[in-house]
Amino acid sequence: MLEHYFRSHGRIEALREGPQGALLEGFAEELCQTGYEKVAAQQRIRGAEHLLRWAEREGIPISDVTESLLERFHQHLEWCRCPGFGPIRLGSFKGGRLFVDYLRSTGSLTASVEPNQDPPLLVAFRQWMSQQRGTCDGTLYHYGLSIRALLRRLGEDPRRFDAQSLRQFVLETSQQSGWARTKTYTTALRMFLRFLIAEGKCDASLEAAIPVLAHWRLSSLPRYLLPEDVERVIASCDLGTPLGRRDRAMLLLLARMGLRAGDIVTLRLDDIDWKEAAVRVCGKGRLETRLPLTQEVGDAVVGYLNAGRPCTDTDALFLRACAPFRALTSSSVSAMVAQAMRRAGVTCPSRGAAHVLRHSVASGMLRHGASLQEIAVVLRHRSVETTEIYAKVDVNALQRIAQAWPEVEPC
Repeated sequence: MLEHYFRSHGRIEALREGPQGALLEGFAEELCQTGYEKVAAQQRIRGAEHLLRWAEREGIPISDVTESLLERFHQHLEWCRCPGFGPIRLGSFKGGRLFVDYLRSTGSLTASVEPNQDPPLLVAFRQWMSQQRGTCDGTLYHYGLSIRALLRRLGEDPRRFDAQSLRQFVLETSQQSGWARTKTYTTALRMFLRFLIAEGKCDASLEAAIPVLAHWRLSSLPRYLLPEDVERVIASCDLGTPLGRRDRAMLLLLARMGLRAGDIVTLRLDDIDWKEAAVRVCGKGRLETRLPLTQEVGDAVVGYLNAGRPCTDTDALFLRACAPFRALTSSSVSAMVAQAMRRAGVTCPSRGAAHVLRHSVASGMLRHGASLQEIAVVLRHRSVETTEIYAKVDVNALQRIAQAWPEVEPC
């Protein structure tokens, strides 16, 4: 399989005749099956070769590589002067780590690569949240960031937690982060304390020690794009490339149907019912909803599936454009939208470019006379109170009900 990535017979023979030539051959085959392009695969193979040379010089059998040894290899790359290897340190480390993952999958490692050990309390909390509340992995990941920071600060014995130290931790966090991030911290810590209380590991009164952040509902306006700007963003995709077809399909789902970035990530191939022209969306709280699939959106998705989506075993609808071909993340979806806005010369009015398109859907519906109840159905809000913020966007309706200010001439 090395012939698939290298043309030089001398280079191929050098790789095969090395001490671990069979492993490199199998690694190249794995990269080919995963869908790596030529240049990226060459860099990964070169990184694996570098790791093998370094391990041989250090007297370390490759079967004994562990996480700590990978870190030593990473440190070696900072000052590497190995002959025949260029200065591409990041590519070498990625190739080395990917090679070790391949060895682990084939059972070639006698010493397994230790995963990062989470505190036992955090592991138990994740299991409890998953079993008792059905919390998804993405939410648990963000909760884990907050809880790790708390355990590093206060220790892993919850019997030593007290109200003063908990409040001090939240206050210091709020000074270093914005409101939204601090809100995530307080929510995670409150849920963690409920778990500890349910397990009898801390005092029941500690839950009240987490302060509630001051925040006024409907105090800000939803940021959105004008219809002509939305069309420019969608039209900026190059339909002559697989990447452009993928991006246009995702943009239409965001800009026409009001999907969240997380909804895009969770879409699977069987979520689309082509006969009924509907799409099944699993939103917040794992709430499933069937939405009608318009002709425009359906045509864009078909174009991506026929001439854009890589051939792979995963059932995720939208995949990375480069190997390894796996599902996108919410941040990558939002980054794609932000890039499309820059390409179209449209200024994103706020952070979270993907959510700006969702706001644009609601604002457009309101301008065309849709009620808040109808907007709530399209956006899949559980309560119409969540949709109330869009009432502030309808300036014409607000002008009709606004009372004249005393002693001021009306506009």
